[in-house]
Amino acid sequence: MSSRRSRSRISDDQIADLVSKLQQLIPEIGNRRSDKVSASKVLQETCNYIRNLHREVDGLSERLSQLLESTDSDSAQAAIIRSLLM
Repeated sequence: MSSRRSRSRISDDQIADLVSKLQQLIPEIGNRRSDKVSASKVLQETCNYIRNLHREVDGLSERLSQLLESTDSDSAQAAIIRSLLM
């Protein structure tokens, strides 16, 4: 079992590379001039960013649902909204 674990471990260099890639993807920290951000800060900001994206998606879905309720159910616009909700 220990040989299986050793094969699946990620090296420190790989972790640093992944954290660096995450840092570039997250707007709150990717746009900073300083490249020195701790891995824990990058992970924390990543979690915050994902939570915000979930809230945004939920809000947009709610708005689309409300829009769908106010449109003629047989219209082309309603078909587009239904496709976005699925």
